[in-house]
Amino acid sequence: MTSQPRKEPRLPRLRGREVTRLEALSDAVFGFAATLLVVSLEVPQTFPELTASLRGFVAFAFSFTMLMLIWVAHNGFFRRYGLQDGWTVLLNSVLLFVVLFYVYPLKFLSTALSGVFLGVGPAKPMITHASQMSWLMIIYGLGFIAVFTCLSLLYRHAAGRWQELDLDEVERLEIRAWFHHYLIFVGVGCLSIAIVLAGGPHWVSGVIYGLIGPLCAWNGAVARRRVEALEQRLAQSP
Repeated sequence: MTSQPRKEPRLPRLRGREVTRLEALSDAVFGFAATLLVVSLEVPQTFPELTASLRGFVAFAFSFTMLMLIWVAHNGFFRRYGLQDGWTVLLNSVLLFVVLFYVYPLKFLSTALSGVFLGVGPAKPMITHASQMSWLMIIYGLGFIAVFTCLSLLYRHAAGRWQELDLDEVERLEIRAWFHHYLIFVGVGCLSIAIVLAGGPHWVSGVIYGLIGPLCAWNGAVARRRVEALEQRLAQSP
């Protein structure tokens, strides 16, 4: 019995092959945001100061990783669709504005949590009252929601311009899947804030972000099944 050849994965068509001025500006803003994560650090003058500065490595690593994940999502959109119309510029500008705002709450939360759970935070307590933690989770959640709302709206906008982008039926399914992908981030962020406002435990409002992985995996699996079904139907049609 002969085995069926393994089907190669379908690679996306890249329409934004050249780096535009809009993307160059965006990269500069992301670079500046990364600089803001370390701008408060001074060069240690003694070994104890060096070891003290290294205590912030975990918080910096988490914050930098989050920032890079946003950049990867941003870069993926512009590589796929290469749009530069007015609505894209507006949404991109809002996204960059929010990223710059998002840096400090992200760094503060990362530093505070690394001190609580890993014992590597600053010696001085960063949060002295439960209400401060509530506000921190709300501020972080609002920034999180704003970032991924912009990304989801960028994909929604691109989906509406499918004729101009010459998207085939499979690509239109894929772009809707990406739109739903980032809506999951928005929904989980809203749920986290709702837990805080309802007086729920702060750790629950943080752990709830762990739902993003399973929900995005489910969304991806559903999208793959729909794409495979569509490809089979197109292959069978005359």
